[in-house]
Amino acid sequence: MEDIEDLFAGRDGGWAAPGFRLPVTSVGLNPKRRSKPNLKPQSQSLIQDPVQSLKIPGTQTIYIKTFGCSHNQSDSEYMAGQLSSYGYALSDDPESADLWLINTCTVKSPSQSAMDTIISKGRTAKKPLVVAGCVPQGSQNLKELEGVSIVGVQQIDRVVEVVEETLKGHEVRFLNRKTLPALDLPKVRKNKFIEILPINVGCLGACTYCKTKHARGHLGSYSVECLVGRVRTVIDEGVREIWLSSEDTGAYGRDIGVNLPILLNAIVAELPSNGSTMLRIGMTNPPYILEHLKEIADVLRHPCVYSFLHVPVQSGSDAVLSAMNREYTVKEFRTVVDTLTKLVPDIQIATDIICGFPGETEEDFAQTVELIKDYKFAQVHISQFYPRPGTPAARMKKVTTVAVKKRSRELTAVFESFTPYSGMEGQIERIWITEVAADGVHLVGHTKGYIQVLVAASESLLGYSADVEITSVGRWSVFGEVIEVLNVKSEDVTTSGNNMSPVRCYPSAADDQSNVLCACSKEPDSSCSCSLENSCNSEAAIISLNDEHGNGSHKNQAGGWLLRRRKNPSHKCCTEKEAQVKARESFSRWGFVDKALVAVMILSILIIVAVLAQFGYRNVISK
Repeated sequence: MEDIEDLFAGRDGGWAAPGFRLPVTSVGLNPKRRSKPNLKPQSQSLIQDPVQSLKIPGTQTIYIKTFGCSHNQSDSEYMAGQLSSYGYALSDDPESADLWLINTCTVKSPSQSAMDTIISKGRTAKKPLVVAGCVPQGSQNLKELEGVSIVGVQQIDRVVEVVEETLKGHEVRFLNRKTLPALDLPKVRKNKFIEILPINVGCLGACTYCKTKHARGHLGSYSVECLVGRVRTVIDEGVREIWLSSEDTGAYGRDIGVNLPILLNAIVAELPSNGSTMLRIGMTNPPYILEHLKEIADVLRHPCVYSFLHVPVQSGSDAVLSAMNREYTVKEFRTVVDTLTKLVPDIQIATDIICGFPGETEEDFAQTVELIKDYKFAQVHISQFYPRPGTPAARMKKVTTVAVKKRSRELTAVFESFTPYSGMEGQIERIWITEVAADGVHLVGHTKGYIQVLVAASESLLGYSADVEITSVGRWSVFGEVIEVLNVKSEDVTTSGNNMSPVRCYPSAADDQSNVLCACSKEPDSSCSCSLENSCNSEAAIISLNDEHGNGSHKNQAGGWLLRRRKNPSHKCCTEKEAQVKARESFSRWGFVDKALVAVMILSILIIVAVLAQFGYRNVISK
């Protein structure tokens, strides 16, 4: 999990939260009411060669590199969606790309150093460069940004314009902050099952160490109606997890007269009742949820909401928290944790610690260690203090580097000594599976408490939930074996490794309208139009799911339907009438492409027959 606390932002803004914009049919073609961009010739090293300049706009290949938090990842997905919709190709290979788009993070020095490195590589490779994110928004005059185009954090809806001009050899800078980017822009998700939904930008705090405050601006919240509409859209698109993201989730709505519980209840009301789509609440600071703890606990107990919350404490010392200007005390943080732990069964709480903040004494650090030991958090993001230019903390008297590193190692050792998942062996847990593990062998799922579970199974399980038995536990995750796949709608799923194949019968005509499937059991289901003998026990009735949402799907495709019928010639429905009903309904579900495919196949057969007949006729005449 990324260090979400690294998202803090804030600055006087003054804009009002917008609602939905009209659906985007074209991107970058409406310059009305916009000031003309500041176009400058880029440095000679970045100007394209003559062959590149002859390419048709919108046909080049773009490489996108993202640093930082989930909010940054969402911004990159929106920019990728707009570029793709306009015709640009997206590539993971920087060498083959015609332009590099770098979305940056300013929270820590290492992340900005990584930006400097990739910009240097781009200059060496003579690639046109566009830099987005918090670094250029918060530090516009950096020497490293000379000669490159810039997209501000609230100008991502103009990325196509910036890319077009940059490919022509111009330097473009869009940094004004007037309104929030629309949520209905085209989007290309890094993980098609996960929607990162920004609910607001900025924050109400003024932390002395935070550089992001200079970039993301003052609190600006999207309307409840706007966010609920987006939730409906992404559920229809097949998303299985919705991550609410912001610089401070708890502060949501305070600028528009609403609050976080109002939003959460509105979103939860839109989630499918079968638990196929889960909600994850983003990072929230203690001050803004203290007054809503019971309401938030009610939401966290909901079956479609992960019982997980990220509440950064940063230090176990009130003196250090005061120097950080965090606006809460250690006692108030403990109140948050104790209340949620009491009200939400099996909740997992993550937190953050900064080691070596200016002025931190050994006694202050000892109080931090004690706090972490008291709660034995399963997830603690430990960071050394990095002074960020332009922040008040950068001018404070620093703790020696040796002491900072020593404290970081000590706290890490304490944290790694915990065994938060011991005792889970043998438990049955429901998990939601959304990605492939880094080892390429396991799939990654999460329990209701957002504990990571690794299962050895086919990638066809991606996007599904399943009941698993926990077989072993590790320090950072647990391992499980799939027992039953849940929420299977129209195809069956075959897992690898344990030969488990949850089989589903075809529904009867009456049930087909509601997508209800009858699970195979020892006794035939009266609602199933296929008998146990002819369907449930028939090997040919098992359909392996390649990818419900991808190109491997057989759902409503003529080719897949023909393949299933060919594989199961002995399959018979209970009555001739039901067979006729099923045939008519199957044909009615075909799309235009399906019908066109069948027509082309029939036409091809007729042409072949005609050619063969003509050929035979000529042979007869010649003899």
